[in-house]
Amino acid sequence: MSQQISLFRSQITNRRFDGGTLGILEMLLISKDVRSSIEVRSSLKQFMRTESLCVLREIAHTTLEQKLSVLDFFVKAFALIGDFESCLALRYEALLLRDFKSANHHWLQVNYMEWIKFAEHSLDHGFHSIAEKACTNALASLQKNNTADVKSDESINSREAVRRIEKLKDIAISSTGSSSFQREASGYLKKKAIAKSKRSAEICYEKQRAASSLFRDSIKKRNARKLLERQSLKPTQGLECAQNFEVMSSISGLY
Repeated sequence: MSQQISLFRSQITNRRFDGGTLGILEMLLISKDVRSSIEVRSSLKQFMRTESLCVLREIAHTTLEQKLSVLDFFVKAFALIGDFESCLALRYEALLLRDFKSANHHWLQVNYMEWIKFAEHSLDHGFHSIAEKACTNALASLQKNNTADVKSDESINSREAVRRIEKLKDIAISSTGSSSFQREASGYLKKKAIAKSKRSAEICYEKQRAASSLFRDSIKKRNARKLLERQSLKPTQGLECAQNFEVMSSISGLY
């Protein structure tokens, strides 16, 4: 396993982006050990993400064919590893590059079905905003291909395609809104729970303060009542009771 990983890394480092390198990757991902497979995929995912960024910078000034070939390699490699986020990102990059260059190179033109499939895959993996953009591009591609003298059966197929695209777009838009609403609702409920917790603590503290005040007042009233009841006693006894009242009052202030 370690030798295969080293061989694959060497192929990428040497910039050999071909079927042979993909074959090595496919072989090393075959493992009966689930834990080992997860660890290998995680390691390769980080390695390939780092390398892909470097490679994309390197091919900035190469030919269009070379760029598309390298993008196609990384799309397939990320798909094998299971990194669908990177896979879809580079697929989108390749589609946009082809669409941009198709004005001068008609063979690069992106068919609306390619955009539809990409939109469906993006929806499947939760990339709703990208799916919405893909649907917009699919409609633009379809309208671009339509001509005034299309046959009746082709016109019917176009209308069906438009309905399919619009349905996908509606799903993408509603899913994007739902995800945004869920995030906002989650944040609101979290803030509300924190505020409620703080308020409960404040109420509890106020209740404790109120109970403490009532307790102190009751002690003072009781001591005062006893003092009044004993006012008819001897002067020394009255003085002793007054002193006891002062002591009790000072002690009650500790609560």
